[in-house]
Amino acid sequence: MSPEPTGSWHRRILPARRPSRRGTPTGLDVPLETRRSVLPTPQVDPEVFGRGSERFARFMGTAQFIAFMTAFVAIWLVWNTFGPESWQFDPRSLNYTLLTLILSLQASYAAPLILLAQNRQADRDRVAFEQDRQRAERNLADTEYLAREVAALRIALRDVVTRDYLRSELRDLLEELDAKAAEKRPATRSGRPGRVP
Repeated sequence: MSPEPTGSWHRRILPARRPSRRGTPTGLDVPLETRRSVLPTPQVDPEVFGRGSERFARFMGTAQFIAFMTAFVAIWLVWNTFGPESWQFDPRSLNYTLLTLILSLQASYAAPLILLAQNRQADRDRVAFEQDRQRAERNLADTEYLAREVAALRIALRDVVTRDYLRSELRDLLEELDAKAAEKRPATRSGRPGRVP
């Protein structure tokens, strides 16, 4: 059996390059070309857009927005219901079509902006949760380290002399010294040990 020439393994594993419609080779080892769109794509800074959507969502959740929206709709309805027909731009006979269109347009823009603001808040919460988890792990490790150190100190303190133990040992030693000194003193006439000058 003759060995295959070096470099022939790719013929068995990778598909052969086939020319594309444009005449350039295609395959797994050829990177895709970037396609340019016919219309220019507007460049929007996602951070600025995200902050704006958060401000909008925050404003929509206030009582001030509800009051403004209620006043706007009430004025619209009163104007187009009780005003002169020549001044009505969205008459009642057409079921306030323009008002319905404006409110549905506002809702169709408000929903994605609120979702974008919620997604940004969820990302911030996720980062804060991860930081809290790391901080809790560090605190747990520090607490375990301190607990081990306190346990080691307690074990080491068992061998340390306490004040009461030292006093009792000194008292015993003093009594021993007094007893030895009393043995060395000559006895007086009264039978009591005398004082050594």
